Amino acid sequence: MWCLSSHAEAPVSSVAQVDLARYVGKWFEIASFPMFFQRKCVGNTTAEYARNTDGSVAVTNRCDTADGSTQAQGKATVVEGTGNAQLKVSFFWPFRADYWVIALDPEYRWAVVGNPNRKYLWVLSRTPTLQPELMDAALLSAKTQGFDLSQLKYTRQD
Repeated sequence: MWCLSSHAEAPVSSVAQVDLARYVGKWFEIASFPMFFQRKCVGNTTAEYARNTDGSVAVTNRCDTADGSTQAQGKATVVEGTGNAQLKVSFFWPFRADYWVIALDPEYRWAVVGNPNRKYLWVLSRTPTLQPELMDAALLSAKTQGFDLSQLKYTRQD
């Protein structure tokens, strides 16, 4: 008798609740699995979130490039029934991507954002650097959810 074992990773899960009033504002990218649109970024990467009057969230990503800086503006909408922890973000209409807050410091000092297929990950902080024990907690949360941290690239923040 053949016995085939299959090891399937548990699905990625988001945190239970995000208080968008506390989440909005400026975040510094500490590390990431860089996305295609970040290919020219050399450092000082930030994401800024603001509430729109229609309930959506305005997203402005900025970074330094070799010849100056660049920014991308998008719009995020909350996925209903997710406690504001899962959003759909669009920078290029009509394309939308999953943006899930998978770990969040109780004091909103850091957040880990990923997507359900584990292709993208961002470690964000309210400050340009993150204390080692806070970074360890953020990284452990991603590793526990099956993200391959060997892909992680650390972001220069001046």
